[in-house]
Order: sequence, then structure tokens, then C-alpha cells
Amino acid sequence: MEHRPLGRSGLMISEITYGNWLTHGELVGRDPALECIRAALDAGVTTFDTADVYAQGAAEELLGEALRASGVRRSALEIATKVCLPVGDGPNDRGLSRKHIMESCEASLRRLRTDYVDLYQAHRFDARTPLEETLVAFDDLVRQGKVLYLGVSEWTAPQIESALALADELGLRSRLVSNQPQYNMLWRVIEPEVLPLCRERGIGQLAFQPLAQGVLTGKYRPGEQPPAGSRALAGGRAPKFVSRVLGSRLLERVQELRPLAERYGLSMAQFAIAWVLRQEGVSSAVLGASRPEQITENAAASGVRLDDEVLKSVDEILSPLIDRDPTKTARMMAVESSWRDES
Repeated sequence: MEHRPLGRSGLMISEITYGNWLTHGELVGRDPALECIRAALDAGVTTFDTADVYAQGAAEELLGEALRASGVRRSALEIATKVCLPVGDGPNDRGLSRKHIMESCEASLRRLRTDYVDLYQAHRFDARTPLEETLVAFDDLVRQGKVLYLGVSEWTAPQIESALALADELGLRSRLVSNQPQYNMLWRVIEPEVLPLCRERGIGQLAFQPLAQGVLTGKYRPGEQPPAGSRALAGGRAPKFVSRVLGSRLLERVQELRPLAERYGLSMAQFAIAWVLRQEGVSSAVLGASRPEQITENAAASGVRLDDEVLKSVDEILSPLIDRDPTKTARMMAVESSWRDES
């Protein structure tokens, strides 16, 4: 497992980040989830990402338990979590107010069984809370030693830029060092605006869904039923995306990537992860798993360096299907913001 700096910070993180999210405690049982975390450690993964909202805190609890039981020194790990999305029914159980940030951080620390988190991320942008209030609360957590570095997830370029400018204006010591966007060969909406800004300002990307919910693994073949145990046959939100592409031209194009992966001796999944890690500004690819062998296989993408010719071939094959519309992140966030009105 190779490591990279997170943006222009001094924090080194593993090229593969283990994402301990919705599956644990919901779609995956406790024992398989613990096995996946152990497999990630065995593969050399040192960076673990979760959030207070995943399985309503159960994901953080399980991660804290597994890492404590592993015997790995706390200083040898990088633990990241997030705050913003609803964790309860109360009006202050969500968002990026000072009250919610402070209380959620304390709760996350207890569940994770640690005195500090290496990276604390704003899970979404909160337009209803003054940005100054949010940034000062985050800065105070850094000053208290409960948080070492700060990041955001799925923020637009203008939102990131406004946070950077305001932090400078307020004279805050802490700065954003990471952004966690959805990013893969097909979904590239961060490329026109977010990536250039982040590269300029030293903000590293923690790219999640590098496999496009399994589509880029090649397991979904045109004209065939999804394999047993795949997301397309499971419950939850993922099938809504997968069902739209089954039997489409997209699956045919994805199969055309197979010879490129074989040229490097990679599985399709490893190839898709290596592609993400090859993009300038990406610090790590965030991967979940429902079985330990998945994380073992996918972690092997670390250290692979695809050449420029292969990157060009990927673009030629997928060009009609690549989405680079930067407004889509803002539109998705506008839809998600409805959680603010539910109470």
C-alpha cells in the first residue's frame, strides 16, 4: 500500500481509504463488517472514512471497536468522519451550526473510541447556517486538539472558494485540506470547476464511488441478468442507478475497457480504481466492501500507474457517456437539502 499527502497538507494517507458507511449495520451484518475492516488493515490500508449518519452511528461504533481490537497504534491510523446530515428528529440534530458540530464531534469521538479524529468533514453545505459560524466552530475543534484537519464533501467550487476566502478574512489558523466528491470514469462533474480550484489551493480529493456503484467492475453484462448478490438485486438506493444502465449501450462500452485492464494484469475494478488514482489532485480512492475479499482485491490497485495512452483510450471509449456538467452537483445538493425542511 502506497501513501500520498492529503492535498498540500503534511498528512499522509493511504491511496485506498476504507469507507465504513451504509452497508455496515444495515445491508451487511456485524461479523462480515468486522472482517472487512480487518482485511483492509491486512492490505495496508491506514485511512478509514465514516460519518455520524451512517447507520445512525452504528458504523462509527463498529469502526471504533474494530480498530481498537486490531492492536494497531492510534498514531498509525488516519480516521475521518463527517457531520451535517440528520442524526435525529430534533431541529438541531442536523446542519452545520456550532451547536450541532460541537455535539456531533463529541458523540463521534465516543463512538470511535478515540480522543481525536484526523479529518473532520462537512458532509454537505448548509446554506441556512452562516458560514462564519461553521468555520469558527471547526477552527475551535482544531485548537482543542479534537480535530487535526478539516474537509468538506460534495461542495461546489463557489462554496469551497467562499469558505477559503472567509477563513483568510477571519484569520483562522485551520484550512480546508480535502474534498470528498463522487468521481469515476463516467461521473466527472468536478473536473471543470472543483478540481482546478482545489489543485490551486492545495485541497486533495477523497474520491468515492470510483466503481460507479459496481458498473465499472464489468460484472453487469449487456443482455444478461445481474449476478447473484450484486447491488442490482439488493435493497436500498443503488439499484435505482444500476437499473437505468442495465441493457444499455453503457454496459457495452464498459466491456470495451476490459482489454485495457488486462494489459496491466488488472481486474476491471482495479483498473477503474487505478484510473481515479491517476488523476491529478486525487489523494485517495474511498472504497467500501461487503466481503473481505473485495477490499483485498481492490487495494491491489495502489501503486499502479496507468500511462497517458491508456487514459486517452478510456476517454475515447466512454466519451459519449462521460458527464462533466458541474451544475449537477449543485442540483443534487438542492434536492438533498430538503432534509432541512423535514422538521
